[in-house]
Amino acid sequence: MQTISIEFRTPELEQLGLVPRGVFDRYEEVELLETVRLERDRRVQLLRLRRHGPLPASDDLGRDTRRLRRRYGLESVEVVERRPKTRELVVLVRQRNPPALKEVLELAGGEISPTAPFRLTATTVLATFLGGERSLRRVVKWLDRVGLAYRVVRSSRRPYLAEPDRADLTRLQADVLTRAVTLGYYAIPRRITLTRLARHLGRSPPAVGKILRRAEGRLALAYLARASDRPPDARPAEPARQV
Repeated sequence: MQTISIEFRTPELEQLGLVPRGVFDRYEEVELLETVRLERDRRVQLLRLRRHGPLPASDDLGRDTRRLRRRYGLESVEVVERRPKTRELVVLVRQRNPPALKEVLELAGGEISPTAPFRLTATTVLATFLGGERSLRRVVKWLDRVGLAYRVVRSSRRPYLAEPDRADLTRLQADVLTRAVTLGYYAIPRRITLTRLARHLGRSPPAVGKILRRAEGRLALAYLARASDRPPDARPAEPARQV
């Protein structure tokens, strides 16, 4: 597997329908935190939105959510977290894919996915995609064919992402653990409860708790195995004390 980060000019993506028009009238930055589901016709993504001004009062969030859904043609919006100090909202968004994105997904055979870092401002978009080398090449050729200006910022092979079970985690465990970390389940203080996390995953809280415990157990065993293989004199040296 490989990742490629590409920089675009935002107005050009707006013309293709890949970025909703007017989104930066109210928000100064949009960041993709996670792609939860990506299909040909629609996608579900976790986004961070930073407003130009203060966040609305909490009792106005329902109105703000409905406005977001209507203005940008979203199927659903759920506010996951409010961050008043940084003027940010973390939202779970379900939306239909524009024709241009459908075409890209078809060319790639469904073998690419948006991933971090993926940030949008009024002037530029830094988009990162994960996929097979052949699929990513097809996407780049499509950009050339439609005449879209772009600049490849970084391209790197990441073979470990192709097989998450190399860390002794199943695909399900890796996905649930990733979502838990992204939504702040392991943050201090915790930003999301197990019940709410389970609702996002479409599973029962006991089932999600069991998946997480098994993943945590495997990670702990892998760490202890590596630590036991390390020779005693391989321990990191303590920093020198200042007199």
